[in-house]
Amino acid sequence: MKKFLVAAVAAAMTFTAGSASAQEELRIGVEGAYPPFSSVDPSGNLIGFDIEIANAICDEMKVKCTLVTQDWDGIIPALLAKKYDAIIASMSITEERKQKVDFSEKYYNTPARFLRKKDSGIEITAESLEGKSVGVQRGTIHDTFLTAEFPNVDIKRYGTQDEAYLDMTAGRVDLLLADSIAMDDGFVKTDAGKDYELFGPSYSEPKYFGDGAGIAVRKEDTDLRDRLSAAIKGIRANGVYKSINDKYFDFDIY
Repeated sequence: MKKFLVAAVAAAMTFTAGSASAQEELRIGVEGAYPPFSSVDPSGNLIGFDIEIANAICDEMKVKCTLVTQDWDGIIPALLAKKYDAIIASMSITEERKQKVDFSEKYYNTPARFLRKKDSGIEITAESLEGKSVGVQRGTIHDTFLTAEFPNVDIKRYGTQDEAYLDMTAGRVDLLLADSIAMDDGFVKTDAGKDYELFGPSYSEPKYFGDGAGIAVRKEDTDLRDRLSAAIKGIRANGVYKSINDKYFDFDIY
């Protein structure tokens, strides 16, 4: 009987669907490999825009925030397996993903672009791209877009964006396609990226890129979804969002 009571108390302290008002802890899945949104510093601490937004949302909801790192490939399956309660990992709100999970309102929205070496001479034309290798993070909206819209390129898929940057600097791919802000702040503005540049148009077609990045939850957790949306509005209204935004970007990423 004692063991049962201990288990019951422990269960009451964690999130369960439909009882967000009673929760003491919110477990949030993050990637930790997508600077400047999510990465790990030399001391092993999670840092980045997504990380600070996650903590700010937990503060707004008055819950304990526990961040759980997860590789991108398994980030939705781990949510469905209840490894955590929500995902804050720059996940775009797309129709395909909404078949598996539900989303809060967006918390930011940025377009995709290509990255090239400055002296490459590559342009976004069928002739220039013919046979070129393009790196992309596997399982992302950028992967889906590239596969559908650029059938004449050789697509190289990576588990993390950092792996794609390494192959780019090693000369193993000609171009990268990813979020423009992630590449600009996470690569181009670093020493490793000084010889590279974003070029060509910005891509944001809702068919591929959705309606901005939102917080993913399990479909049954509608109460949590609504509270997360309210928390996003709350930190937008009280200035906390702007403070975090201005730490990383010189424009409103929302």
